[in-house]
Amino acid sequence: MQLPAEFRCAFCGERNPITVALDGGLQQSPIEDCQVCCNPNLLFIRIDEATLAVEVDADCSS
Repeated sequence: MQLPAEFRCAFCGERNPITVALDGGLQQSPIEDCQVCCNPNLLFIRIDEATLAVEVDADCSS
């Protein structure tokens, strides 16, 4: 199952839509490039098991 979500780029502040796969687990840390400035963002994704609500925070990837 895929869940819609978005993150705000840690570099330029633009919002980026993403889809999160549940089979990746309830906590995930992928790296996604910003669709606007192309910089890599380290995402911290948390999925609430009961409600399937998705929270995403982004940080500068190093």
